[in-house]
Amino acid sequence: MKRKLVFAALATFAGFVATPSQAEDFDGPYIGAQAGWNRAEVADATIESQPVDAESSRDALVLGGYAGYNHKIDDRLVIGAEVGFSGAFDDELRAQSGGAAITIDPRYSFDLTARAGYLVNDKTLVYVRGGYANSRVRTTLVTNDATTRESDNLDGWLVGGGVERALTEKVSTRLEYRYTDFGNNGGRYDQHQALVGISYNF
Repeated sequence: MKRKLVFAALATFAGFVATPSQAEDFDGPYIGAQAGWNRAEVADATIESQPVDAESSRDALVLGGYAGYNHKIDDRLVIGAEVGFSGAFDDELRAQSGGAAITIDPRYSFDLTARAGYLVNDKTLVYVRGGYANSRVRTTLVTNDATTRESDNLDGWLVGGGVERALTEKVSTRLEYRYTDFGNNGGRYDQHQALVGISYNF
């Protein structure tokens, strides 16, 4: 049900941004905020030396902010760089590790990416992105003898793409999909995200 509501909201957003707006040149610095759906999946991963016995997944709401810079190469091509920070709510993954209960809690994450886009018209930018991601994760292992908590920073990479639409000369909105891979030690730990963002362009 939660996922259906998220996709319904994204469909509404896509229809909204198709309305006419003033021109936007997508050139210069910007800041923004974003929200959307996050799905985390872990399987056979080892986090702080704790193996996960089977695949586990969790859907959650994610909120974040970002800042970046666009550079317009010519009338149609735009490149840029962006840094982002985000956190999800009620996103703990629950699984088993050697028969004991383990909880994997992604606390927050940040990313540094490059972006390249094509202006299909003066107000609409279609783009792809890719780069580095890092997540702060806390694991809790509960056995018959004790409860052990450990924290770790996981390095990874992300790829994604989306469309950004100008609403005014200063404000634009975007719809984006991202895939992030934090897998280590031969295991799998990844995230799928569908995000809606609003930016202020300086």
